[in-house]
Amino acid sequence: MTWPDLTGRPRSEPDHVFRYGGDSLQVVDLWLPKGTTKGRWPTILMVHGGCWQSAIADRRLMDWAAGDLRDRGFAVWNIDYRGVDRDGGGYPGTFRDVAAAADLLRDHADACHLDLSRVVAVGHSAGGHLALWLAARHRLPVGSVLADGDPLPIAHVVSLGGLPDLAAVESSPDNGCGTDVIARLVGDRPDRFADTSVPCLLPIGVPVDLLNGRDDRIVPARMAPAFATMAQEKGDEVTVHEVADTGHVELISPGTPAWEAAINLVWRAASPGRQLEI
Repeated sequence: MTWPDLTGRPRSEPDHVFRYGGDSLQVVDLWLPKGTTKGRWPTILMVHGGCWQSAIADRRLMDWAAGDLRDRGFAVWNIDYRGVDRDGGGYPGTFRDVAAAADLLRDHADACHLDLSRVVAVGHSAGGHLALWLAARHRLPVGSVLADGDPLPIAHVVSLGGLPDLAAVESSPDNGCGTDVIARLVGDRPDRFADTSVPCLLPIGVPVDLLNGRDDRIVPARMAPAFATMAQEKGDEVTVHEVADTGHVELISPGTPAWEAAINLVWRAASPGRQLEI
């Protein structure tokens, strides 16, 4: 499956757009289920990929996934951020953007009936790294310019073809993002991975599902199990799932077996004990 196979489909629109800064990418789309609720909507915090580069992808690449989740009864908080190729992006801007976008969720939770008790972060590709990083923010080292005393709590992470270990990406020329992008993302610092790469923040204390396609040409198959082993050795609950005959695009394309697997993982994480209603 190729990107035009996804992006050529009819595109739905979000229900609200919120800003957290002055740049055109410092925005969040909110997708709300139709109808009303007596309680609050289960809420997904969604993070797009694109090799941490805005020229490759922005939040709109996740519109089809977000629309499908909305149709299934989830509210979706689909964030955007400045990539390393954007003024203000890289270190620390890209990380500060995703943190600010996530924390903005609190400001609109009551008015939009969003359940913050079990926020599930779903990230694709480079967004898988950022979703995991958001869940690990409470573990940021003291003194880091990224440290925040009150980060939005993440209850569960579902990483779809994610790149959680930045050091592994930088040392793996067979990954589809290349290796040079990592230096632009983490900065030229002696401890550049200490507050940016998830393995350095373990244990994060949040359950994680890593869903990958066996035929993914962007994310080498070894990356998910290698990260899972590191996290498990630190005491974290991490599960690796693989889907046969699946590449990178299928992971966020409604109607594919990979996306149905993702939906099942998201449903179990956001609504424990409830049956999936499709």
